[in-house]
Amino acid sequence: MTEHPRPAVTPLAQALGRIPSGLYILTVRQGAQATGLLASWVQQAGFDPPMLTVAVQRDRYVGEWIASSGCFTLNQIPVGGKSLIRHFGRGFGPDEPAFEGLQVQTETARGGPVIESAMAYLDAEVAGQICEGDHRIFLARITAGAVLSPDAEPLQHVRSNGFHY
Repeated sequence: MTEHPRPAVTPLAQALGRIPSGLYILTVRQGAQATGLLASWVQQAGFDPPMLTVAVQRDRYVGEWIASSGCFTLNQIPVGGKSLIRHFGRGFGPDEPAFEGLQVQTETARGGPVIESAMAYLDAEVAGQICEGDHRIFLARITAGAVLSPDAEPLQHVRSNGFHY
């Protein structure tokens, strides 16, 4: 993964960083392999059919896996789920075991493993993509999903700098 220098915190960067988001672990399969990454740029994008968008940094191999498989799964991180952030925050190489030490369901969703400690999951099928700027944006139809922990609250995220994770 390419390390990008941190831009200065300007008034624009502060304002952009205040756009709240949830935190998710996006999982995807490529043949017999599976991986996951921390994702925050996720937004519902339709009711009928239910759709969402997710942005993946352009230089990440995961975007190619999503494009070639045509599907992915989002695992929503609950309040108190910082261990998932630590686990997936640094990223994994294509051949690294991303789910070591985690309880996962591999048959529940078509897109990628469902992490049992997630509060909910959404299985998604790619409907289109936009490759502009430094991120690739996937538009996807939700094909399945469930709440795994009904009493959990979603973890919300606000950045101090809108030009850097």
